Amino acid sequence: MKQLATLITATLLTLSTTLAQEVPGLDYYLPSNISYNPDIPTPESVVGHQVGEWHITHDKLVQYMQTLASVSDRITIEDRGKTYEDRPLLLLTITAPENHNRLEEIRRQHLALTEAGAGSLDLDAMPVVVYQGFSVHGNEPSGANAGLAYAYYLAAAQGPEIEDMLRHTVILMDPSFNPDGLQRFAYWANTNRSMNLNPDENEREYHEVWPGGRTNHYWFDVNRDWLPVQLPESRARIETFHNWKPNILTDHHEMGTNSTFFFQPGEPTRVHPLTPDRNQELTAEIGTYHIKALNEIGSLYYSEEDYDDYYYGKGSTFPDVNGSIGILFEQASSRGHIQESDNGLLTFPFTIRNQFVTALSTIEAARNMRTKLLDYQREFYTAMRNEPSRNRGFVFGDSKDGAKARHLAEILRRHRIEVRPISGQQTIGGKTYTEGHGYVVPLQQQNPRLIRAMFETRTSFTDSLFYDISAWTFPMAFNLDYSEVSSLPSSGDPVDQLPALGGSVDKRSEYAYLFEWHEYYTPKLLNALLNKGLRAKVAREPFSQDGRDYDYGTIMVPVQNQDLDPGEIYELLREETAGSGIAVYGTHTGHTAGIDLGSREFEALKPQKVAILVGDGIRSYDAGEIWHLFDTRYQMKLTKIDTDYLNRADLSSYTDIIIPSSWGSGAVDESAAKKLKEWVRDGGTLIGYRNVANWFNSNEFMKLNFRKDSTLVAKNLRFDQRDEFSGAQVTGGAIFEARLDRSHPVNWGYKNDRLPLFRNTNIYLDPEKNSFDNPIRYTESPLLSGYISEENAALISGSVPFKVNRMGQGRVILFTDNTNFRAFWYGTNKLLMNAIFFGHVM
Repeated sequence: MKQLATLITATLLTLSTTLAQEVPGLDYYLPSNISYNPDIPTPESVVGHQVGEWHITHDKLVQYMQTLASVSDRITIEDRGKTYEDRPLLLLTITAPENHNRLEEIRRQHLALTEAGAGSLDLDAMPVVVYQGFSVHGNEPSGANAGLAYAYYLAAAQGPEIEDMLRHTVILMDPSFNPDGLQRFAYWANTNRSMNLNPDENEREYHEVWPGGRTNHYWFDVNRDWLPVQLPESRARIETFHNWKPNILTDHHEMGTNSTFFFQPGEPTRVHPLTPDRNQELTAEIGTYHIKALNEIGSLYYSEEDYDDYYYGKGSTFPDVNGSIGILFEQASSRGHIQESDNGLLTFPFTIRNQFVTALSTIEAARNMRTKLLDYQREFYTAMRNEPSRNRGFVFGDSKDGAKARHLAEILRRHRIEVRPISGQQTIGGKTYTEGHGYVVPLQQQNPRLIRAMFETRTSFTDSLFYDISAWTFPMAFNLDYSEVSSLPSSGDPVDQLPALGGSVDKRSEYAYLFEWHEYYTPKLLNALLNKGLRAKVAREPFSQDGRDYDYGTIMVPVQNQDLDPGEIYELLREETAGSGIAVYGTHTGHTAGIDLGSREFEALKPQKVAILVGDGIRSYDAGEIWHLFDTRYQMKLTKIDTDYLNRADLSSYTDIIIPSSWGSGAVDESAAKKLKEWVRDGGTLIGYRNVANWFNSNEFMKLNFRKDSTLVAKNLRFDQRDEFSGAQVTGGAIFEARLDRSHPVNWGYKNDRLPLFRNTNIYLDPEKNSFDNPIRYTESPLLSGYISEENAALISGSVPFKVNRMGQGRVILFTDNTNFRAFWYGTNKLLMNAIFFGHVM
């Protein structure tokens, strides 16, 4: 389907040049062959400027959408929640007035297409459902700004064509998938806008300050969270998706300034195998409507290149595993108001118009393909019910950590997947699953394909290039025991609402309290106790007492000689354990089978004051993941120190400083490196991630031996295959198995001696000579799921992803892998917490 429109005519080029200084009116975007209801307010009349004159701020976008809903009987508006910055997550439902009168009936009939007995449903009068979302990346604003004109068109356009379309279509419009990012970028672009628009690429307007407007409040890429559903923006839209099961979902983005316009289908060889061929056929047919629309305005475009349909966590791919058609739009970005480009002057209004016309071409395709799309959805779910399966479902859990298991069950429930609590204690596949800590997921339910997409492992692929990660096996991400089972184990009734996590103190003690380090929220509890002034110690060795076994890393809180009296300590523990899943046990004796509670093998712990480097040179994604972990999961204060003023900052009060992965080697200069060395020698713990390994090595924080492949040479490859050759060596995101020394402090709290690690770098380190200095080491054949080249597979075998070096009184700690990936890699979060609380004993 690779087609290109003819070059933009001289007339259009002249128009673009004129637009550099003269802002077009609304008629620049709107179809001119119809009339518009004069009672519907235009965007300019509400927000105070023309579409494309200024970048719309989210508050004004909300104001206009609320105004339309108040005056149009075609539109209702819903506030589905709030972002981290308390901005509303709006949804407009747009359809004919008579459909609004029976909207719940339409929704239920539509959902019936996904259920047994759908074959008897009459499709002739059933509306098609289209979910259209804009600007999931805040600094890709042409989508959200196009939404102003698009919403006006849907409210104000008159005539038999629009009325027929609205009778046969329900449009779910999300005017801003990422309100916080849109607001951040609009502020930047508007405050740097000149009255005489300047297209020079060196103009400050086109160079955002760190972290930029792409991400949400905690610097997450919201468009990678459709499957994990960890963010409030995602939770709102996923609930909408499953409430309606739309036939088409569109996702309006931007790309590089020198590009043109992309629409799906993407690369034919990079489609997930669980996506039916019919999905791609319908995607291509919808594409013919975009071709027609873009041809009419003379815009260049392309498809079937660059972008893929593999990772189901993206907005344009998630629908494909749910019986819908996901469509990605990518518009060349002006990144402000006007920029020079390889295709001439690129104006903000021009980018908006392309997004506008493809929003229109989408609903035109939906109307004309209505029965095809409805029938495809019905057949998608009918076919799954008829698919033979050797196995009946999955079981997952962790006998020592109920919180992680519950959080995975929570994700499954957000996707309307049936989950049942396991009954009693059962051993399956050599793993023990216990009630309250384990769950059963039957495959005989509405969408077993989605379940398989979340639980499967895959190591063979038709293509070696990936736009995003190649593996995301959820029970591995949570480091849970799991099995695919041929018969379902005994379980309770399907869970509607997951019960809250427990947490208890079994009795009041005048001597000491003990809790193991296995549960996910133990760092939160320990931090709270230390910051209340309580003394606590950690066990270097296992021991037993009162018929209970206590593992490495068990925390002991003595009662005597504390600032709080015994009653206050008991009440504090009860308060802090509530809802944590943690069991705390009181003891009346220091005698144990193993190390006694007064042993030197109990190490004293201190309150931690942690800082993280942010700013230019630091990857905002990685920094945001850590900030989010501290702030929202563990309620731990984290000081963000910008690299710009690091040299002027007093670091003496911090116990730990984290350096996330960086862009290149210039994030921290030579003088700052010297300052950090002195701080470490004085007792600080410096923790680095991923390519900070190179900086640690070159600045002599630790000596590292990197594994490199010096034999990689291209043979019999053409010049136009060079990108594929280099791309095949990228490890974009796969899961690997490591062997753990559970006695080492970095591994305290892990009950198994194997750990799935997520990796998206090619940093491979030789192990140390002494085995006890390699507490985490990749196995000989570590690939569990995802893609890695043969060359890199040889390098990772037996390598180590963790290093620690003593420097003076302090420690330098390195993780080559991201232990906090996208907020859903729960299984390795504790590695960082162990480095924080126990780094001084490593």
